[in-house]
Amino acid sequence: MRNIQFGIKENIVQFLLLVLTNFFVGSMVGLERTVLPIIGEEEFGLASASAALSFIISFGFSKAIVNYFAGAIADRLGRKKVLIVGWSAGLFVPLLVIFADAWWMIVVANIFLGINQGLAWSMTVNMKIDLAKPTERGLAVGLNEFAGYTGVAVMAALSGYVASTFSNRPEPFYIGLAVVAIGLLLSFLVRDTGEHLKRQAKSASQEAALSAGEVFKRTAFKNPTLSTATFAGLSTNLKDGMAWGLFPLFFAGVGLSVPEIGLLVALYPAAWGFFQLFTGFLSDRWGRKWLIAGGMWLQAASLWLLLMVDQYSLWIVASILLGLGTAMVYPTLQAAISDVAAPSWRASSMGVYRSFRDSGYAFGALFAGILTDVINVEWAIGLVAFLPMIAGVMAALRMKETLPEKAS
Repeated sequence: MRNIQFGIKENIVQFLLLVLTNFFVGSMVGLERTVLPIIGEEEFGLASASAALSFIISFGFSKAIVNYFAGAIADRLGRKKVLIVGWSAGLFVPLLVIFADAWWMIVVANIFLGINQGLAWSMTVNMKIDLAKPTERGLAVGLNEFAGYTGVAVMAALSGYVASTFSNRPEPFYIGLAVVAIGLLLSFLVRDTGEHLKRQAKSASQEAALSAGEVFKRTAFKNPTLSTATFAGLSTNLKDGMAWGLFPLFFAGVGLSVPEIGLLVALYPAAWGFFQLFTGFLSDRWGRKWLIAGGMWLQAASLWLLLMVDQYSLWIVASILLGLGTAMVYPTLQAAISDVAAPSWRASSMGVYRSFRDSGYAFGALFAGILTDVINVEWAIGLVAFLPMIAGVMAALRMKETLPEKAS
C-alpha cells in the first residue's frame, strides 16, 4: 500500500500537476472573456445588453447547479473521475462557438463551459485541500486560484490579440481545442486523493454523518460563518459576472481599441491570480476574517474608482486594485469553508458554497444587463458595487475567525 503523507512539499509532483491542470481550466474561461461580448454585438446584432449577456447567465447557472452536485458526487465516486468528466464536457465549448450560426448555440456552449468549470475547477481545489496540511489550506487554495486566474488572464489577452490579428472567430477558439486536449492528458496523469481523504476522516474528531439537506442548511444560512462566507462568495462573483459582460462594452464605449480592451480585461484576472500567491499564504498566518472583509470593501472601492477616472493609466490601476480585492477573498473564503466543515462533508459543503458563489455570475450578468438597458452601463457598474460593500460589513460583524491557531 502506498505511503500516505500530507503536505504540499510531501506531495509536490501531484500538487504541481493539479496547479498546471487548473491553469488550463481557467484558460477555458479566458478564451471567451475578451471577444464573446463583442461577437454578440458585431456578428449577431444583439443591441440589448441583457440578450448579449445571456451567455454569462447560462454559464453561471449551469456552473452553480453542477457545483452543488459535484462535491457530493466526488465524495462517492472519487475526485479524478469527476475531473475527467469535466474536461470531456469542455470539448463542446470551442466546437459550438466555432460552428455557431445562431446566438442560442453560444448560450449552449456556455452551459457546457459551466459544466466544465463546475466539475474540473471544483476537483482541482478539493484535491489540493486533500493533499495539504490544515495549516497550508490557504496556500493550497491560493496556488490553485493563482493558476486558474492566470490562465484566464493569459487566454483573455491571447484571444484578444488573435482576434485583432485574424478575426473574432474561429481563430481564437482553435486554441480552445488544444487546451481541452492538454487538460484531459493532465487529468489522466493525476492520482486520485481518496486515500488522503480517508486518512483525514479517521484522524478527525468523529461527527455524525450529515444529510445533503443538513449540509445545505449549515452552509447557506444556519452557520453564521459558513453562510457569511457563502454570501461574500456570491457577491464577489456577481461583481465578476457584471465585469465580464460590461467591461468590454464600457471600454469600447469610451473609444478604446480591441487590444487595449483586451489588456484591461486581462489585467483584472491577472492581478486576481497573481496576488493569490500571497493572500492564501497570508490567510494561513494572519487569519481569514479581516482579509475577507477588507477584500470585499476594496472590490467596491475599485469599481467606483473605475467610473470616476477617464485616463487609460488610471483604468489600469483600478483593474489591478479590483484584482487585488478579489484575490484577498477568493482563496480565503474557500480555506474558511474547509476550516469549518468536517472531512466527511467538506466537499459537499464546498459544493454548496461554490454553487451559491457561481450563481453570482448569472445574477451579475442578469442585473447588469437589465440596469444597462434601463439606465446605462456606468450606473450598472456603480450600483453592483454596493453588494461587495455590504458583504464586507457582514463579514466584519458575523464571521468568526476560522484559522485553527487564531480561532477563539
